[in-house]
Amino acid sequence: MNKSQLIAHVGESLHTSRSGAARIVDAVLAGIQRGLRDDRSVTITGFGTFEVKERKARVGRNPHTGEPIEIAPGRRVGFRVGKALKQSV
Repeated sequence: MNKSQLIAHVGESLHTSRSGAARIVDAVLAGIQRGLRDDRSVTITGFGTFEVKERKARVGRNPHTGEPIEIAPGRRVGFRVGKALKQSV
């Protein structure tokens, strides 16, 4: 399912217009982004937890030459599945 399909599903479920459903989906996604930025995690009970994780600097290999290269530290978003979602899938 992509974003357009999700918007269509939300619109059908809530009996609202496509533009109204798009605003709802965009608001939820913006809320998740803001929560990750401000609190570094977002927990949706029964669904799961989005969490910002720090990645340490490390040495990697250039796939073409095999030479070692420094990979800078960074952040990534992880997701842990909630119990209800895990059971439904």
